[in-house]
Amino acid sequence: MKNPNIQKRNVEVVIISDVHLGTYGCRAKELLMYLRSINPGILILNGDIIDVWQFRKNYFPKSHIQVIKYVTGLIAKNTRVVYVTGNHDEMMRRYANLKFGTFRLVNKFMLKIDDTRSWIFHGDVFDVTMKHSKWIAKLGSMGYDMLILLNSFINFMLVTFGKEKISFSKRIKHSVKRAVSFINKFEETAAEIAISNGYQNVICGHIHQPEIREISNQHGSVKYMNSGDWVENLSALEYNEGAWSIYSFRNDPFAKAFSEKQDHSELPEDRKIFEDLLLEMSIGR
Repeated sequence: MKNPNIQKRNVEVVIISDVHLGTYGCRAKELLMYLRSINPGILILNGDIIDVWQFRKNYFPKSHIQVIKYVTGLIAKNTRVVYVTGNHDEMMRRYANLKFGTFRLVNKFMLKIDDTRSWIFHGDVFDVTMKHSKWIAKLGSMGYDMLILLNSFINFMLVTFGKEKISFSKRIKHSVKRAVSFINKFEETAAEIAISNGYQNVICGHIHQPEIREISNQHGSVKYMNSGDWVENLSALEYNEGAWSIYSFRNDPFAKAFSEKQDHSELPEDRKIFEDLLLEMSIGR
């Protein structure tokens, strides 16, 4: 790190989702820079952190292991960490309500802060393809991973020739009416259930679309929020001084200063973490 005296940002609440560790599209290095640049009061991992669907023994880079190692270090330092399960890490759902130290593993989570109640869950429960045709969803996930690989190659060529990067999947989402309709329906359904249960906020992941907006119906209103993802948007939700905001790594030069910062905590070796992970994945299948 260029300036060893640089101070981390204090953030009351951080919510991250859809990291997809173990896939080619995962931006683990950028996520690690972000995590190293903050002091979270509570870190909420809202699903699809480790992509069990596409987990393969021959692809789990060191940077992906370092993310797990760093979060483990936060728990060791008594930072409150809540892991909310998603569909890509659904095998963890059988361990729901697991607690040790400052760590909790849950399927959904209610956060009460500054007299507001926030209902936090991943959001795959609203996905029809997940509920009725999981093999279609898994096939789509594999296709998405290949699209990200192709996109990375095209962007490398574009940058080489001085052109701007593009995002295939974002263009597809924004141009296909059915995709836009699905996102709108997802948000409205989440909001409707949250309103009926008296929550002030509802927070999801799953659809890789960062968002903060007020949604109303005849029964009331709620603030709908989505943390986005760490494949394309490199986004998170942050809460500070009574206000929620969408964090964007691309717009944060401060976090990039932490790229070389090392964590000297006494934590398991990378290989040990990976071996434990392999064992858990094999048991879960």
